[in-house]
Order: sequence, then C-alpha cells, then structure tokens
Amino acid sequence: MAMLIGGAPRLSGDQLVDLLTLTEHVDRITVKTSVPDTLRRSSLDTLGLDPLDARVREVYFFDTRDLRLNARGLVLRAARRPGKPDSLAVRLRPVDPSTLSPDIRRSPRFAVEIEAAPAGFVCSASVTALPTKAVVNDVARRGAPVSRLFSREQREVLAGRLPRGVALDDLAALGPIVVLRVRCPPTAACRRLAAELWLYPDDHRIVELIARCAPGDAFRAAAEVRELLAAAGLDPLAAPPAADQPPPALRPAV
Repeated sequence: MAMLIGGAPRLSGDQLVDLLTLTEHVDRITVKTSVPDTLRRSSLDTLGLDPLDARVREVYFFDTRDLRLNARGLVLRAARRPGKPDSLAVRLRPVDPSTLSPDIRRSPRFAVEIEAAPAGFVCSASVTALPTKAVVNDVARRGAPVSRLFSREQREVLAGRLPRGVALDDLAALGPIVVLRVRCPPTAACRRLAAELWLYPDDHRIVELIARCAPGDAFRAAAEVRELLAAAGLDPLAAPPAADQPPPALRPAV
C-alpha cells in the first residue's frame, strides 16, 4: 500500500486514480495513526489532552480464538458505554463499493469509508446497531448466545462471509479493552478529531489519533494530521498497527 500520512504522499499514478475514484463512492474519509506505547504520555501532553476529559468505553471483539474472521477482513466489535445503550459494529475491509446492494447503501446505519493510515489506504464498510435482544455484558461474561446481539442488517451483511463451518454462536468474546476517548479541537479539514487510549488486558497500550473529513478533503486532512504529529515530535512511520482490530494476544473474556 502506498504511503498517505507519513511524509509526502507516495502514490503511483494508478493508486492516485484508485483513491480519487473511491472518494466518489464513499460517505467519509477516516485518517488514523497510532503512537507507540513509550511515547503516549508526551504525545497526550503535547496535544493538550487531559485524560480526565475522556469518555470511557469497554470494547469486545467477536472472533474465533485463532482470529479467522479478522484474517478474512471481518471485524465484529461491541462497546459498552456508561449511561448509554450498548453498540455493535460489523466492518468489512477491503470492500468494493460497486458490489454493495443499493438497499443496504440506503440504510442510515450503513457507511462506506476510506481508512487512511501510515501504511496506506483501504476502502471499508460498516453497519452499526444497538442490540435489543441481549446486552454485551450478558454475552461476554455470562455466556448468552453471541447471535442475539446482531441486527437483521448485520446478519445480511455477514451472510456468506463467515469462514466455512463457523456460526455466530461459535465466536468468542475477546477482551475487554478499556478505551478512553478525548475529543480534540477540529481543524479546517477534519470536522471530527479525537485521540483514543486503548488499554489492553495484558497492560499493552496504544494511543490512536483519528480524524474524519469529507471525501474531497483526504489529502488536506492527512497534511493536518502530519502537522499535529510533528508538533508532538511523533513519527507516523514508526506507529504500531491500528487499534480497531483484535490483536493476536487478546484472550476470551470467559
């Protein structure tokens, strides 16, 4: 994948055409970069972020123990939030927008985006829901069926995409991961900008800077993220993998 955030964009002519073509078919651009654990304190301080301003979430991933869904580009993630309903997201990456059903594209709960990171960019799709037949804690800690969390739309998106012989109720709840999210002041191109501190059960930590912008502002947003990183003395080329997928060491909750 070509570089988009680290230094000047290094896209070939064909890759630039692919990116510009994709922007005509997506709902938003999300620019992400992660900060190594050893630098998390200095980066938060330099960005002027106070952990006491953070919103707290408890995150679980649903996958097989050997992460077979993640290997196929499927990410199933649930979040518990104080004072708010649980949420569940199903993400597909990569995805070709032209292959998606017009009906699912019209759903207000479905979004197609370009995810840009130091390693390059990928087009992904996600459908979110608020579980109504079960709560995440019942599934993750009390053994309730995983399938009860998923909406009809999410089941339709997953149909035919799960590994052969794997059903939703075969999946394990991996986690929990505590996530602290702090909003940052928006920039000219980045209408939503935040930093997330991911606290894994094995004490591993990642700080991720996340910026969302309109499809036509991808390069401008990437430049603004580069400026923020440079001000914090951070090198995006040295960033660890993105936080929004289950790491190999993540264990089942029960």
